[in-house]
Amino acid sequence: MWSSDRRSFLALSAFAASSACGFTPVYGPGGSAEGLRGRILVAPPRDQFGFDLVEQLEIRLGEPSAADFRLEAEIAVTDERLGITEGEEATRITLLGRVRYSLRATGTGAVVTSGEVQNFTSYSTTDTPFATQAAQEDANKRLMVILADEIVSRLLITSESWLT
Repeated sequence: MWSSDRRSFLALSAFAASSACGFTPVYGPGGSAEGLRGRILVAPPRDQFGFDLVEQLEIRLGEPSAADFRLEAEIAVTDERLGITEGEEATRITLLGRVRYSLRATGTGAVVTSGEVQNFTSYSTTDTPFATQAAQEDANKRLMVILADEIVSRLLITSESWLT
């Protein structure tokens, strides 16, 4: 019983401390993400990586109703073979992803912010081509989720300087 009372006390203390310092949830009412939602048009994808990235960005930023900004992304993905067997077969593949992005004002075309994010994910190969292909497709999607999260985080961090 004491343990659950202690947890409640600690949770309440953490909430009180965070509200006292002006903490506002990013995605909550009045949070900085609220100003981005529905205002950014993501450029159409050119390949499967782009399709997955655009899908993830639209989930986070919302589909634009009145796009004040256009986000353009250049995606580069390379793979690195790891865990090589005696027969020169890779048992693990690491996907390295990099996205260079720029956010432009739709009215003027001026770049309001830009940057680059990079990350990686991996998958294992198997004896069956179907299972390996499924693992690769899943890793590709996971990589785009990670990169979309990083792009949105960077947009949120810099939004005070360009969002009005």
